[in-house]
Amino acid sequence: MTQVTERSPSLSAEQAGPAVLVAAALRGAVAAGLGLGSVAVLVAAVWISSPAPDSGPGEAFHAAAGLWLLAHGAELVRTETLTGAPAPMGVVPLLLAALPVWLVHRAARDVLEPEEGRAAPTPGRAFALVTAGYLLVGGVVALYARGASLSARPLSLLFPAVLVVAGAAAAGVWTACGHPVGPPPSWAPVRLHEAMARTRFVRRAEAVGRSAAAGTAVLLGGGALVVAAALVWHGGPVQESFLRLADDWGGRVAVLLLALGLVPNAAVWGAAYGLGPGFALGTASTVTPLAFTGHPAVPDFPLLAAMPAQGPGAPPNWAAGAVPVAAALTVAWFTVRRAAPAHGVREEAWSPWETALTTALAAVGCGIGAALLAAAAGGPLGTHALADFGPVWWLTGAATLAWTVVLGVPAALLLRAWRLRGRTKDEQPADAADRAEGVKTRSAKKAPGEAKKARGEAKKARREAKKASGEAKKAAAEAKKAVAEGAENAPGADDKASGPAEKGARRRWWPWSGSRATEEQDPRSDEAPAPASGGGPDVDVEAYDFLPTDPWHARTADAHPSGPPEPPPATAAPDTEPEPEKSEEAEPGTLDTGPEPEPQASEPGPPGTEPGPPGTEPGPPGTEPGPPGTEPGPPGTDSGPPDTGPASPAATA
Repeated sequence: MTQVTERSPSLSAEQAGPAVLVAAALRGAVAAGLGLGSVAVLVAAVWISSPAPDSGPGEAFHAAAGLWLLAHGAELVRTETLTGAPAPMGVVPLLLAALPVWLVHRAARDVLEPEEGRAAPTPGRAFALVTAGYLLVGGVVALYARGASLSARPLSLLFPAVLVVAGAAAAGVWTACGHPVGPPPSWAPVRLHEAMARTRFVRRAEAVGRSAAAGTAVLLGGGALVVAAALVWHGGPVQESFLRLADDWGGRVAVLLLALGLVPNAAVWGAAYGLGPGFALGTASTVTPLAFTGHPAVPDFPLLAAMPAQGPGAPPNWAAGAVPVAAALTVAWFTVRRAAPAHGVREEAWSPWETALTTALAAVGCGIGAALLAAAAGGPLGTHALADFGPVWWLTGAATLAWTVVLGVPAALLLRAWRLRGRTKDEQPADAADRAEGVKTRSAKKAPGEAKKARGEAKKARREAKKASGEAKKAAAEAKKAVAEGAENAPGADDKASGPAEKGARRRWWPWSGSRATEEQDPRSDEAPAPASGGGPDVDVEAYDFLPTDPWHARTADAHPSGPPEPPPATAAPDTEPEPEKSEEAEPGTLDTGPEPEPQASEPGPPGTEPGPPGTEPGPPGTEPGPPGTEPGPPGTDSGPPDTGPASPAATA
């Protein structure tokens, strides 16, 4: 059942493609209809509550259509003025603009997050279809409002109205996709693709975005506090202006709603005032913390009645400079939170250069945000002296960048140093190699300390294992040299060094026994120390060293000892010495050694053996020498004539 549920969206997306595309476009159209309907209901309510409306319902709906277009950034033109000349109205109430932006964002997000069992288009198609459906309704509304008392300029419908809708739809798609950072477009440079593919770049980009957003939010919050303080300080003029604009409750409600819609604009103006450039009250007046100059063309409105007095600024006006300081410190704080975390298992701390660069980039983002908000918060309210109202966008952005860079970068470096001041010796790297690489540990808590201690012990154990392995190899080489004297050219020799190091000296088969006594030592003797278990990768361990090298009948004899074997019966030596038969059980690789060596003097064997005739070598303990001129063969072969008795104890040892 789970597999069917998981696979059903992909199947339906292929089979019902047109239906999915139509549904996405309808979502955009529905979002536009909801926004238009909300504004129409609000305007209709104000019109109905008016005691003596001077127009009919048709004019009210035309005004609603014009306000809806104004909320998207379109510039309206008022045709009914006192002078009879058309007058522009471009100040957009930002609170009213938040409604269509949120509706478009939600529509694009919901298209990519369908209900269970339904298909979803690709992100690109979702963006295009939602935007197209919304703009289709917008075009119809613009045609409906054309020729009314409030109509939109055609060029302002393309920019910024279309740009606002497209940006909101793109933000919704980005949210539905999980806020990814990349990949860049296919036409972007290869270096940009490589940089954005790195996790380090993504973390830096996230830190820049968060810091810039936080700084912009603090800037707006500080501007709102400045406006609130001004409204309280000039409470009397504000109240008088509010009462003069309307005598009835319907008109006062309309004025109150308009003032609430302009509160975000006032916050942006307050932020620009604190930054220094201030804002314009017409073409001939500018308001800054240092001075209020010119002759303002101020209409009668409650928010504009809270302006400071004309003339030079006073200390209360200068106090607005705390707003950009707070924004710069916020940018620094949010950057250092990622550059040098203070609590928990901290990541590798960023270098001072990386911290300063990230703070500067966040300052750039904060400046761009402030410039965009300043451009959206201002505009013309008429002609001539009323043609310019609000902050200058490029001056506001430049001032924001200067404040955040000049104060934010040093503050970020100081905060980073303060965060890293508490590092102790336990937090430093474990060895000199890590210190040379500049590796910095995350925390001095208990768990990281134990982990570092364990890593140090593991490194020490690897060094000891490597040392023990070297000693074992050296001892094995010496043992091999002792048992291999005179047998350098013999085939089939086992020249591996790990076997003697682990199990002592192995038995070796040679065509002649030049050092038989050495080869017949106890295989369980510890002549070479075994390598330490759990060594590192430097320990040379044979993969199949556990396999036995003795013949199968020798292992059987070891497993079932039946006491010392009886000596073989004496046999008469033949007149002619027969050639020794090759053993059928000899290991592969045994070759013919050529003519027999010249008889040599017998060497004394181990205790308990009897010397054989001249030219023979003693056998293992408890054996008797064979006939003259014969040599004991390898384990598992008969050392005497073909009719000899059971195998000698050398094969069982």
